[in-house]
Amino acid sequence: MHRPENALLLKLRPAARQQLLDHCEPFELVLSAELSVRGKPLQHAHFPIEGFLSLVIDVDSHPPLEVGMVGGEAMLGAELILGLAATPWRALAQGAGSSWRIGAQQLRTQIDAIPELEALLQACLLTRLHQQTLAAACQRYHQIAPRLARWLLMMQDRSHSECFHVTQEFMALMLGVRRVGVTEAASHFQDSGLIVYHRGELTVLDRKALEAEACSCYVADKQIYQRLMKAKV
Repeated sequence: MHRPENALLLKLRPAARQQLLDHCEPFELVLSAELSVRGKPLQHAHFPIEGFLSLVIDVDSHPPLEVGMVGGEAMLGAELILGLAATPWRALAQGAGSSWRIGAQQLRTQIDAIPELEALLQACLLTRLHQQTLAAACQRYHQIAPRLARWLLMMQDRSHSECFHVTQEFMALMLGVRRVGVTEAASHFQDSGLIVYHRGELTVLDRKALEAEACSCYVADKQIYQRLMKAKV
């Protein structure tokens, strides 16, 4: 069985990739672990291999809201290229797995030593900016069911599995909506044979049908990634 890899690292020339990996260490992504804290210095960057991270933001006394998702297609910590000491969000492991981890200062040193790594991180950061802008508009204008379909597809893309553990409370929290809205949308998908959901265990049965239910932002998000990563790297 083919071992998953991080797509960003694969964009580096083999010699450059190995030079970077020589300064990385394998790291286990434990479900619900917090890898960065809002407003505090980022200690490490992560290149996920399996599993994925949610970027969540806390505003006043409101529940946390997901503003981004990072899996094997990207990395956590690209903003270190800007010299930033802190991030505006918290990064939580929402899918158990593994990553390559590198210290913040070590990454900055490697950026100076590997010119193509700088271009790669610039592209990654620009892609995230465009995707988060799209996500903000999606949250404002699209209905709950299409947004839920998009979110489930994004989870599946990064977990590489048809089955995952996720509660309705968590889905509502990540989408920033009331649980009743998620319950109605999930029930519709289940009644239509797209998913099966029981006590927090969700299985995607018909991915193509789920893609048809998702809002246009799902495809647009992928197009942003393909266009910007290809143009800049």
